[in-house]
Amino acid sequence: MAETTAHTGTIEHIDPQSLVIEANVRPSAPITAPFVQSIRENGVLTPVLARRDDHGNVLVRAGQRRTLAAREAGLSTIPVYVVEAAEATAERIIQQMVENDQREALTEGDRAAAFQQLAFEGMSVTAIAKRTGTKAKEVKTALTVAENPVATAAITEHPLTLDQAAVLIEFDDDADARASLIEVATTNPSQFEHAVQRARDERERAQIKATAEADLTARGYTVLPQEPGYYDTEYTAIRDLVTSDGDRVTAEHIENLEERFASVRVYYGGEPSTTYYLRDYKSAGFRKDSGAGANSGPMTDEQKAERRTLIANNKAWASAETVRREWLTTFLARKTLPKDTAAVIARGLTIHRNAVSTGTRDGNRLAHELLGLEPSGYFEADKLATLVEQNPAKATHVALAIILGAVESITSKQTWRSPSHTDRDYFTQLAAWGYGLSDVEQIVTHDPADLTETDDQD
Repeated sequence: MAETTAHTGTIEHIDPQSLVIEANVRPSAPITAPFVQSIRENGVLTPVLARRDDHGNVLVRAGQRRTLAAREAGLSTIPVYVVEAAEATAERIIQQMVENDQREALTEGDRAAAFQQLAFEGMSVTAIAKRTGTKAKEVKTALTVAENPVATAAITEHPLTLDQAAVLIEFDDDADARASLIEVATTNPSQFEHAVQRARDERERAQIKATAEADLTARGYTVLPQEPGYYDTEYTAIRDLVTSDGDRVTAEHIENLEERFASVRVYYGGEPSTTYYLRDYKSAGFRKDSGAGANSGPMTDEQKAERRTLIANNKAWASAETVRREWLTTFLARKTLPKDTAAVIARGLTIHRNAVSTGTRDGNRLAHELLGLEPSGYFEADKLATLVEQNPAKATHVALAIILGAVESITSKQTWRSPSHTDRDYFTQLAAWGYGLSDVEQIVTHDPADLTETDDQD
């Protein structure tokens, strides 16, 4: 017998086997053994939400897990709150999202799929954001993820955030890069942005290298898969050769030779560097430069390992710099700065005074960039001063940007190699504000007793 509880619906006790489960925003309903046992012992305490269609079928709108568990537990009936409602897919999806989030939070994959369903129903990003209480930017990201098979698969199979899944779209043609990024996201998420930037930089270097190698091949060179070792005896770099007249051999000298080789290396700034080689330089009429000097012997395994670490850390530092400066830009855009801002500014004017002095003499260029301003020209009014005049509330932001921009501008790959106490102070402060230090940046904050003094402390 039906019990009327409101004008919009009734509670009915219905056999769960007869209920029809509508398409749900949660692709699958995880039914655990403890959950089924609880339903078996206590029954369904909260009624399932459903509607009755024109054919008399009762369609479950919210309560998929409870219905399935009741079936598995063998319950003969469960309470169902049946509302008299016409089919409205968008409303159903929104109700399911709310109901699921209240009971067992939707995964990011579930949320992306739900937003996509709402978009299919004709709802705009703004409308979806308003009805679901979600920021429009997050809705856009979710829709981007849902429309990409690679991102959708990743967020379904792994506990990724929407932003992390969206980044993977950049690497939809590089399975190795995606696998590496997913591993970082799931095991060490604070390093994800650094890993992404390194992957971007490596991809850019690879593209530059491939373009340079294609040009060399078109010009008749045999491109070596890797640069010959320092003690390689098969190939001789033309930088070590001279002509019969004693002139240094250049690429122009070997351009018409049948057998010539080249290797390409791309440095941190993105500029390719080509080294040219000959295998039989004597038959070409060249000789080794007598002033080139003799090799002192092959590198030891320890020296090779140190060099590999040096190269890897230099690359990592270049990538970290991009992430760090993007973070600083976002940080300075905050409406409210941290409570210790005044103390940091004071330390900047004392501990980091030399860096600040240098930055000021250079027109505080990086401070402008961190605040989203074009650096002031020589004959222009100072844009930082103008910003403060127009918006006095930004005075502290400008002062902090000048300090951070000045200290940041003197960092380089030398910073991780020989960190000073002032370097440690700077990076420790960034970490305290929530910036996730990359592995190479963490080197700067280690072992302060071993750090060297700098002129800033004179």
